[in-house]
Amino acid sequence: MDLRRFLTIKLQIAAVAVGSLLAGCATTVDSAGPAAPTASPATASTNTLSPSLAPIDKALFQKDRRAILAMAGDHKVKFDFIETVSFVDGYEPKERKISGAHEMVRVLEDRGDFISLQHTLIVGGDEKFVVKHWRQDWAYEPDHVLVFIGGNAWEMRPVAVEKRRGRWSQTVYQVDDSPRYGAVGQWSHDNGISEWLPPAEWRPLPRRDMTTRDDYHAVDAINRHAIAPWGWVHEQDNSKLVLRAGQQTLVREIGTNSYNKVADYDFSAGEAYWRDTGAYWQRVREIWRGYETPGATFAITIKGETQDLYVPLMEAAEAIRDGEMNVDDAVDIAEATIQKYTTASIGNLQDRLRPTQSN
Repeated sequence: MDLRRFLTIKLQIAAVAVGSLLAGCATTVDSAGPAAPTASPATASTNTLSPSLAPIDKALFQKDRRAILAMAGDHKVKFDFIETVSFVDGYEPKERKISGAHEMVRVLEDRGDFISLQHTLIVGGDEKFVVKHWRQDWAYEPDHVLVFIGGNAWEMRPVAVEKRRGRWSQTVYQVDDSPRYGAVGQWSHDNGISEWLPPAEWRPLPRRDMTTRDDYHAVDAINRHAIAPWGWVHEQDNSKLVLRAGQQTLVREIGTNSYNKVADYDFSAGEAYWRDTGAYWQRVREIWRGYETPGATFAITIKGETQDLYVPLMEAAEAIRDGEMNVDDAVDIAEATIQKYTTASIGNLQDRLRPTQSN
């Protein structure tokens, strides 16, 4: 089996296992806060504030940070999605999707006002598959946020002063470190719960839908991240949008992603993956960050699933692990692939959309 096919199968296994990207009572992060796991050897982590940072409430700022860092650790994850209400004549909500896997979340970087958390899936039984999963970057009082604008395109949108004061942005990235979505929200610590809630923002289709259906174009999503004594939960209120000939909500969906802390599962395969490939992925992140300049727009030229983009990047990581390629050569492949499929000339939305069943 060639490497491209192998990686495709790994991602398909992950898509089945997680369905995206347990019950308990949430709690406020206390003054001590849970300890974040040490970053892998291939990453850097500091805990100093940027000189320009002047939080309006230092105690609240530190409580926000502890809540974000509480999401790091080793977890058994459960993903539960159910479509609820149809808004298009003849559309029947799909069957509920419940799935799960093990996932480690590690601190890639901590600069005080910026925290980066990397998710890595471990799936399988005796033979474990390691799948580099999503990444979430948190920035305090950001002047810009990277938002999805449909058709595999993104915009670095300015954030007004009154909308960023005391708030954090969360920007989410895909398996190849290309962007997914971003939003700005505020952490609250009321009623015994530490939770972050932003306004609705668009996001691309999740892989569970991107690879199995073509009847909508984007998700208008409200996210809530809440910290619990057993771990944390990512709750979603999603509207699936058809963007042809206007904007139409196809169906609404409720999602609950539960991250339960575990201590009896072997995550060593994931740790080994990051020891081998961490330096490579750090440089891939730097390539993507070059596109995220204030006011910039850019797009991936592939319509729909971006397999032709992410597979070569993941192939290069596997080649490093197998000793078949050095980091510099792998980065050259990654940079050439990203440049091939990325453009600043995004055109109009309708031309970027992939066809749907009815359009």
